[in-house]
Amino acid sequence: MANKPFSEELEGWLKDHRPKTLASLEHVFAEKSFAIVILLLIAPSALPLPTGGVTNVLEIIVMLLALELIIGRKVIWLPKKWLKLQISGKTEEKLVPALAKRVHWMERFSKPRLAGLLNDSKFLQLTGLMIFVLAFGAFLAPPFSWLDTLPSLGVVLICLSLILEDALVYVIGCIVGGLGVALEVRIGQEIIGALKDIF
Repeated sequence: MANKPFSEELEGWLKDHRPKTLASLEHVFAEKSFAIVILLLIAPSALPLPTGGVTNVLEIIVMLLALELIIGRKVIWLPKKWLKLQISGKTEEKLVPALAKRVHWMERFSKPRLAGLLNDSKFLQLTGLMIFVLAFGAFLAPPFSWLDTLPSLGVVLICLSLILEDALVYVIGCIVGGLGVALEVRIGQEIIGALKDIF
């Protein structure tokens, strides 16, 4: 990418009058496109708001992209129909601008840490596995429980770490996502235990 901060790149893409599609994201952000597309797809799940099940579809796409990272793909593959899907409505009007503001805030404190490791192909494959596990955890969360929030937030932070090339943000993302999955498992065990006591 250019020397501009990522938040400015994102705002520039948002202000562009051309259609906002997943394909356009890949074209504009080049080598960071995997992290950026996953970030935008998982961001709605990271918000404790009802989404009517739409996030489950987005989480499936995130898992597919994570699998592509695991096998070492450098270029995003998605069905052409999906690549042409436009990012519009509330996502374009509210989510992306809000995300750009938060990224801008993070850029003030973030700095490159272990950038070489974060860009290593083997490490990116491991990252794909981490993203898949967290996205799968978010996908399995019961509807309206908001248990998908922390695993999704973990993915958001991991993606931001790849974009900002900051290993500290990566570690924080893994911790947040891991805690979210652990909480989901713990609550699931409690529910199963309660059901066994009843029946």
